[in-house]
Amino acid sequence: MTRGNQRDRDRERAAARKQAAAKGKEDSLTPEQRRERDKKALEEKAAKKAAQAAAAGGGASQDNNKSNKGNATSKK
Repeated sequence: MTRGNQRDRDRERAAARKQAAAKGKEDSLTPEQRRERDKKALEEKAAKKAAQAAAAGGGASQDNNKSNKGNATSKK
């Protein structure tokens, strides 16, 4: 029933995973601040997409979004 260094290796691997997971959370924002940041980014993205659609001469992307919403609800 010898386990050798299995426990030690597992602890090292767990520490490495925990450290790697912590790297992605360096922004130190509260959930409310994160929501505001994400909301602003989505608004900018939507405005950019609307400007591209207007420059292309058609609002087809807006019509497509409406039809996609209908399809998503009918799949319930």
